[in-house]
Amino acid sequence: MKKLLLISSEGGHLSELLQLEDTFTDYDYHLVTEKTPTTSFLKNTYPHKVTYLPYGTQDHLLPYLLIFPYNILKSLFIFLIKRPDVVITTGTHTAVPMCYIAHFFKKRVIYIETFASVKKPSKAGKLVYKMADLFVVQWEELLAIYPDAVYWGWIY
Repeated sequence: MKKLLLISSEGGHLSELLQLEDTFTDYDYHLVTEKTPTTSFLKNTYPHKVTYLPYGTQDHLLPYLLIFPYNILKSLFIFLIKRPDVVITTGTHTAVPMCYIAHFFKKRVIYIETFASVKKPSKAGKLVYKMADLFVVQWEELLAIYPDAVYWGWIY
């Protein structure tokens, strides 16, 4: 059975990722997101299927400069323990290191550009676009920016 690792930051990115639940529960899956009060429900909803990364945001640069390198190392550790065949993400900065780790180990990366990016690419999308095996957009307008992307429409 294929192993999936699903990763996103908290909030809207996580909400989008969880919209895929009907699909990912058919596989051996594991969820990775940031630890915040809004993500604590995941431990009860998906017992033994969730790992948390420390929350960090570029809006608070000094703590983020310490958290981001730690999250890269923890992402590598999670990847080596879980050994996924495919990494699926809706972004953002939390997920980018995991995408590069998966790419380095020649595993498939599926990146779904966030619903919030209607006319402009996200920072994470720009970083992952060239190395993703499948890059999905939710708005047709983004095909002009990501010509090799696939338009699936909204996942909500």
